[in-house]
Amino acid sequence: MYSPEQENISTTSSTKVPVKYGELIVLGYNGSLPNGDRGRRKSRFALGKRPKANGVKPSTIHIACSPQAAKAISNKDQHSISYTLSRVQTVVVEYTHDSNTDMYQIGRSTESPIDFVVTDTVAGSQSNADTQSVQSTISRFACRIMCQRTPPFTARIYAAGFDSSKNIFLGEKAAKWKTPDAQMDGLTTNGVLVMHPRNGFTQDSKPGVWREISVCGNVFTLRETRSAQQRGKIVETESQELMDGSLIDLCGATLLWRTAEGLARTPTLKHLEALRQEINAARPQCPVGFNTLAFPSMRRKDTPDEKQPWVYLQCGHVHGFHNWGNHCEEREGRQRECPMCRAKGPYVPLWLGCEAGFYVDAAPPTHAFNPCGHVCSDKTAAFWSQIPLPHGTHTFHAACPFCAQQLSGEQGFVRLIFQGPLD
Repeated sequence: MYSPEQENISTTSSTKVPVKYGELIVLGYNGSLPNGDRGRRKSRFALGKRPKANGVKPSTIHIACSPQAAKAISNKDQHSISYTLSRVQTVVVEYTHDSNTDMYQIGRSTESPIDFVVTDTVAGSQSNADTQSVQSTISRFACRIMCQRTPPFTARIYAAGFDSSKNIFLGEKAAKWKTPDAQMDGLTTNGVLVMHPRNGFTQDSKPGVWREISVCGNVFTLRETRSAQQRGKIVETESQELMDGSLIDLCGATLLWRTAEGLARTPTLKHLEALRQEINAARPQCPVGFNTLAFPSMRRKDTPDEKQPWVYLQCGHVHGFHNWGNHCEEREGRQRECPMCRAKGPYVPLWLGCEAGFYVDAAPPTHAFNPCGHVCSDKTAAFWSQIPLPHGTHTFHAACPFCAQQLSGEQGFVRLIFQGPLD
């Protein structure tokens, strides 16, 4: 369905088919970034088997180092994590090459160790210009994912990524501790949160519980606030293994992990396009202007055209754009009265959800999110309306996956009521 980044992905010798572990899709984008996908900055990123393994695993632990000794160790040409305990004591854990795993790193930095560059998602923004003034809360080297190079190609997530010097530094203020088996572990400033949905990413999916992942990949309950010094409690029964539909929150952007098998069951863009044409072929009409309505092509997804369907979000009646019931004090998007049933509520254009990876099934687009008007299947709307997504440093709310706007109304979405042609 999507061609993976070929330069990063090796093929199996017998079939020459690239081995794909899965894809990360950034919530809040409808198929691409507002100004287009460029290089390592895009709305979705494929992780595949690399031509040569680049994974790492912990090896030697240097305890009670002076800052100078710590610097000398971390200057070696290998990966290391430094835990600063005090001005005079640092613990350095050296990492060695692991031929069984591939490592992918995610963060805000554009430096070369970062495979997938992620910037803050601004709800409903149409261009990157809208996002520039925001002070970023995403870490420059936010997290790393280790993928097993052999079946079942398990992907595991860890907080923090290695910088250009192959180091991770946890300073004096970062939460860190010694584990019962004499290892070190810690948390990043704003943390990496993960939620695994129950029943996978299917029509039967239900929200799981948000957890925090440590630098060494252990699972903890959430801190009181995002950057609190005190860590949560360890959750021994849960794992850092990503499953189809796992959500990863980097404090400023949330990513959806889809496995290769999960994506194989997901509707393709071709399928979504066929559903769009099917709706348009039924020639839905505006009950006021009697003009035929049509969803614009998937490429045109930001400026409404004259055939664009609009909806009254209070009741779900679909119309074309008109000024009926538009009293002076009521403007577009605010309270408007539906001519069909007199329900008052927002009146907005409808947009098809074009990011196929967000769909939990391949059913027709019959429901719209409130208040943005993005349209998807019933089960997809129901799923996302139940998912509490982290917002800021300690709140959660449901949001539209296609634009990240916070959902409103009783359910967060509405069933669309189209009027067929009168002839």
